[in-house]
Amino acid sequence: MAEYRINKALEKLRSGGVVTIVNGVNDGDTAEVFGNLGFEAILAEGEHGPISWHAIGDISRACDLWDVCSIVRVHRNDPSLVTRALDRGASGIMVPHVDTREQAELFAKSVRFGPQGVRGQFGGRRSLGVSDFHRKANENILAVPLIEDIVAVRNIKEIVKVDGIDVFYVAPGDLAQSMGHTGDMGHPDVQQSIDDAIGEIIAAGRIAGTLVNDDSVERYLKAGVRCLGISPAPWLAAGALAFRDRVAAASA
Repeated sequence: MAEYRINKALEKLRSGGVVTIVNGVNDGDTAEVFGNLGFEAILAEGEHGPISWHAIGDISRACDLWDVCSIVRVHRNDPSLVTRALDRGASGIMVPHVDTREQAELFAKSVRFGPQGVRGQFGGRRSLGVSDFHRKANENILAVPLIEDIVAVRNIKEIVKVDGIDVFYVAPGDLAQSMGHTGDMGHPDVQQSIDDAIGEIIAAGRIAGTLVNDDSVERYLKAGVRCLGISPAPWLAAGALAFRDRVAAASA
């Protein structure tokens, strides 16, 4: 019989470690690059990006080669979308705009088979040849709801009571917009709301996540955040511009 692949990123979080999610990895080749570099998880962007259902299978297989968690962000907190992404091979799911305890409970049920949840009965490629598949799948799916509206921050004490959620991820962009500060994630009121939400998550004994960059990563780690989202685009731009400038200087 085949062995179910253990979710190493989830295992690391449960043992008190820190996990980094590389955002916007929408093809298998790029997933392998970041897997080779030692990152724990990648995020295939299905809310804002071009990810297709077909591509999820390739991305998840590429991640499996490096024991990387393949997380798919679906565009709505909908059990049918969650089921389909999992059946295509995702080992984690992120859903947007979880604003209430009831919405968090729906998501927690969506990623699991009964009796804990309502995930549709199929299984996809991860079920092939695996004994006791339903139990193992329930234990190995990383569930990440986005706290990205000011109403969610106001409801955070109730949201974090929901079992079956692995990371409560505070997303600054939509949070800023919901507070009337579109495009200004650095606004003091937005930053205070982020800090307040993270503080409540950690105080409840749950795992907090948020988006970081090279300038903010130490601050959030010191605050107790253990799931870090990062966009690789600034790294690519910085490296490309530095090389361009070296060529220009050497050829002047």
